[in-house]
Amino acid sequence: MRLASWNVNSIRARSESVVAWAQQSDIDVLAIQETKCTDDGFPVMSFLAAGYDVAFTGSGGYNGVAIASRVGLDSVEYGFEGQPAYDGTTEARALSALCDGVRVWSLYVPNGRAQGDPHFAYKLDWLAALRDRAALWLAHDPAAQIALAGDWNVAPTDDDVWDPAAFTGKTHVTDEERAAFASFADTGYADAAAPYLETARTYTFWDYQQLRFPRNEGMRIDFVLCSPALNDRVFGASVDKSARKLPGASDHAPVVLDLH
Repeated sequence: MRLASWNVNSIRARSESVVAWAQQSDIDVLAIQETKCTDDGFPVMSFLAAGYDVAFTGSGGYNGVAIASRVGLDSVEYGFEGQPAYDGTTEARALSALCDGVRVWSLYVPNGRAQGDPHFAYKLDWLAALRDRAALWLAHDPAAQIALAGDWNVAPTDDDVWDPAAFTGKTHVTDEERAAFASFADTGYADAAAPYLETARTYTFWDYQQLRFPRNEGMRIDFVLCSPALNDRVFGASVDKSARKLPGASDHAPVVLDLH
């Protein structure tokens, strides 16, 4: 199985290029984030015509997640138990499905905006609730094959940003966020791509401004965290920077895992 995760930054604007990339890259399951569209506006037919079943949830605005699969799409779950709400709304940030025996989650972790902002506390609460639920899944079934795939909006180490000094006082790199991300490893989940990345400067996001991409001034904030049983199946991984070069591309590049 080839599994990928990609923040597409608007699926309606990029559905044709996303589907074409998935086909050309021989992707079996694609976890998609930041779809930015309501359910009735999701471009279902683009995926079906390419042989992918697709599940999705979104309300427009800056959220929305989806999963496209050509190896089965069963037992779809919208959100996770205990998922925090923001301003009274449970946002469309988590979706899962069973794909050929793997419970794949597409996750779009809240941005946090700024330290001290209510959204920052929401982000930490959201990560803590997901960690607790993910730990419970493994406690119930240590052999479960689970992929927590998505845009985590956290750069776990200084090596995951192009210039640590440029992020002083900003979100994504705070001790609180990094501790929240690291806590998933404490429960047994592994950053499956890390052992296969060629350099410490392999990023997954580059801002559109100030020629960040040509200068490789990016961040690694997109991950697939795998349960122990699933991580044992991983034999390769990469970040496909070529997708970031496409006309009208997302500001993120997909993370790709190869599984035995």
